[in-house]
Amino acid sequence: MRLTFAPLILSVICLFATPARADVGFQHFEINDPQGAPIEVGVWYPTDAKASVQRLELGTQIVATDAPVKGRGLALILLSHGHGGSYAGHTDTAIALAQAGYVAAALTHNGDSWRDSSRAVEIWERPRQLKLLDDYLQGEWRDHDIIDPKRVGAFGFSAGGFTVLAAAGGVPDLTAMREHCRAHPSFEDCRIVAQSKPVLGQPISWVQDNRIRAVVSAAPALGFAFGKAGLAMVRVPVQLWRAANDQVLPSPDYAEPVRANLPGPSDYHVVPLAGHYDFLAPCSQQLAQAVPAICMSDAAFDRAAFHTVFNRDVVAFFDNVLARPD
Repeated sequence: MRLTFAPLILSVICLFATPARADVGFQHFEINDPQGAPIEVGVWYPTDAKASVQRLELGTQIVATDAPVKGRGLALILLSHGHGGSYAGHTDTAIALAQAGYVAAALTHNGDSWRDSSRAVEIWERPRQLKLLDDYLQGEWRDHDIIDPKRVGAFGFSAGGFTVLAAAGGVPDLTAMREHCRAHPSFEDCRIVAQSKPVLGQPISWVQDNRIRAVVSAAPALGFAFGKAGLAMVRVPVQLWRAANDQVLPSPDYAEPVRANLPGPSDYHVVPLAGHYDFLAPCSQQLAQAVPAICMSDAAFDRAAFHTVFNRDVVAFFDNVLARPD
């Protein structure tokens, strides 16, 4: 759910304050990973079935579990959480997408989740895992035939924002971490990398997914590591978000270099008064008590109101760039 490189593993578990309408189906399952443990997946989609309150990790959502999918030729949006998160990290956005007629599928990144973040520095594993999710949904998933393979997008936040850019063709240079961390040794990303320096010199294979036709990247991690050459092959439309008061991935090292180095203009949004965690859904009282650091916003910032706009704009972006052909 986030890239803070801090030990707030419970931050993934959001208790969403705004219930979904009754037209969202939900499936929860695992898919095989030939290089590791099974990957946990959640899928939200339109349905005519009656929804009810269901548990979601430590929270709830209003969905129709394992209900039939409504429609055919549906666009697919893949969702990637940030450091220490899970598939449930952006449920409000997934539900908004499903209400708008999309299949929204999120995974829990093995090695960088609230259960186990011991391999968070191996960030190249994330786009590989995201492609496995796309492979499964368009191949083995029981409802794969309702997906339009020409209408696939990806949404990511923080480390997930990095993930979707890499999956869409970005090739970062992780050796840029050395100069970055010499200048900013107190940054949280530099603290965790300092404990794992040997990985920066090893050969890395970046797995890309050329089926992805559009990307939403919110507060992307490691934006400075791409450069113009690294983003030259990201030729799909990009919606890019930055929190004006991001103290976790502070300006100007993350979203700004991505914007400057993309080969074309992005749909760029700067959110006044917002902090890094304001891209997460509004917190319930229980979550605020469990992990207050991710639930505190500026006194003048209304996170719930922002999410209404945020989810609307994310849906509108995908509607525009993944529109059905005439």
